[in-house]
Amino acid sequence: MYWDVVEVKPEPGYSLFVRFKDGLAGRVRLRLEVLTGALALLADVQFFDQVQIDFGAVARLGEIDLAPDATYAQIASQRHGEQRPEPVKSHP
Repeated sequence: MYWDVVEVKPEPGYSLFVRFKDGLAGRVRLRLEVLTGALALLADVQFFDQVQIDFGAVARLGEIDLAPDATYAQIASQRHGEQRPEPVKSHP
């Protein structure tokens, strides 16, 4: 799919630089206050920094992944000057 992730890099402040198969690229910031429950592991910076790509999605150790379609929509909306107040969806 066009929203398959081909590059991801962790950045300070619980941010990720993400590039998609179609060339769209940008940053996604995860808010610390939403990193609870299954996402609580991401609050550990060392764990967060182990970000990787798993089957076209942003993942960490295969346990937690971010929905690539929601991540794509968030980055695309930033490019068009829109704001998305809700965090990126995840799949534990």
